[in-house]
Amino acid sequence: MYGYGYYGFGADIYYLLLVVPAFLLALWAQIKVKGTYRKMSAVMNSRRITGSQAAARVLYNYGVTNVRIERTGGYLTDNYDPRTNVIHLSEGVFDSTSVAAVGIACHEAGHAVQHAQNYAPIKVRNAILPVCNIGSTIGLPLAIIGLFMNFGILFYVGLILYSLVALFQLITLPVELNASRRALSVIDETELLQGDEYKGAKKVLTAAALTYIAALAVSLANLLRLLMIRNRRN
Repeated sequence: MYGYGYYGFGADIYYLLLVVPAFLLALWAQIKVKGTYRKMSAVMNSRRITGSQAAARVLYNYGVTNVRIERTGGYLTDNYDPRTNVIHLSEGVFDSTSVAAVGIACHEAGHAVQHAQNYAPIKVRNAILPVCNIGSTIGLPLAIIGLFMNFGILFYVGLILYSLVALFQLITLPVELNASRRALSVIDETELLQGDEYKGAKKVLTAAALTYIAALAVSLANLLRLLMIRNRRN
């Protein structure tokens, strides 16, 4: 019983020391971003600039003219799709004049600018995305099965696949931070937001960045846990 509890896949010591803290960080990051978004969504900018107008301003400032801005359904579903060259802004962002809406819309426009300028990290991220999708689905289960069956090859195949997920998240971090820097730069230079409004938009984007850091922490914690269990068994 002691051996299973220590080396198993439930509440073992490595799970408690590594995965649980990372999971709590991820949970806190989600709560933080939603709370900050709600708070800044209640603050309207003094210029009454909507999210869609703000995104268009970022594109204009960088000389990007072939990107459409469209409304999409859902909550915090904002994204840029490089396949169609379309920025999708959610209902709470597209027509909203809130500080949060401006920050989020400009951030997505920042991604469109990255693609237009062939920003290297985003090209690498998109290149490994298909393999990462496979890794996120079967990587961890394969590694756990290989560990349970003491089948080394299966364990390491699963570990490598899951490692690609961590790599994807690691590359995603500078991509997201760069998009936010581009957004905040235009917001500041063109005075779309000023003073506390600018600080509010920055808080929203900073909180969003924390979710990517937390996701990376969870992946690394799982990888380290599996390696430590494997090493201890050997």
